[in-house]
Amino acid sequence: MVEIKNGTLDDFFASAKATSKEIDAKTKVTPKHTIWMETEDLLNILKPGRTQLIQYLKDKTKVYYSVMLEELKKSPTSLNRDLEFLLKYHLIDISKESNAGHGIRKIIKPLFPNE
Repeated sequence: MVEIKNGTLDDFFASAKATSKEIDAKTKVTPKHTIWMETEDLLNILKPGRTQLIQYLKDKTKVYYSVMLEELKKSPTSLNRDLEFLLKYHLIDISKESNAGHGIRKIIKPLFPNE
């Protein structure tokens, strides 16, 4: 599960320092999958189009790119831009598979919890 936190670079390093102290104390460290984002980047994710995309993906384990284009009624340029942004923050994974007799198709898998 990926957790997104709003904060600065200083917040990130404070968190890393706390984890380092746990390691130095030889206590069990729980793995963290946290993405620290500055306010501007967080607001970019929360744009209406991206919010709609996240809502669409949250109850899916995987979805084909062509299906997303059709169901969301987005242009390929717009969808690609939004997917690249989510990929940058490791909120999705994009892979490709062979589509027998029709070439290659993209598969989008969300990496965030469906809460």
